Amino acid sequence: MQIRDPEIIRLIERIGEHYKTNISNRFIRPALLQLPLEKQSWDLIEILTEKTEQYRYQGFHLDELYRQISAAARFVSMARKELVPTLRNRLSSSTGADRVLRDMAVNNFGSNLQLFADLLNELYVKLVDLDKKNSRGHMPLYTQIPELQDIGRQLVG
Repeated sequence: MQIRDPEIIRLIERIGEHYKTNISNRFIRPALLQLPLEKQSWDLIEILTEKTEQYRYQGFHLDELYRQISAAARFVSMARKELVPTLRNRLSSSTGADRVLRDMAVNNFGSNLQLFADLLNELYVKLVDLDKKNSRGHMPLYTQIPELQDIGRQLVG
């Protein structure tokens, strides 16, 4: 199923902007790369957060969006456990204006990660509703993807 709903597309764009600005910025990215997340998950997160332009006109595939959300949820769960408590220690020290910006990024990372998780959850709920509406007579797609069974726990924490 192709997703062309403008509200969903705007939400995906908002997720991408938030991720690039507040999660994977130049100060935090070195620590993110230390997370033991497999390459396929990083690729799916990148597609969700950076490659929306190519899907805007042709539409998003529902199954691909589900897999991207699942990868991002694994990232959120792992970052909460392994990165939030030790983020400051994992980053090299900076001086001057960079130090202030780095400290702001580090201090706000936990709340920015929570907002990212909330946006992902909102997207997931909207997709599930759409999936249910369009699956008349058969099982919705989200029920057939095993990695989505644990999505709520990963996003809520």
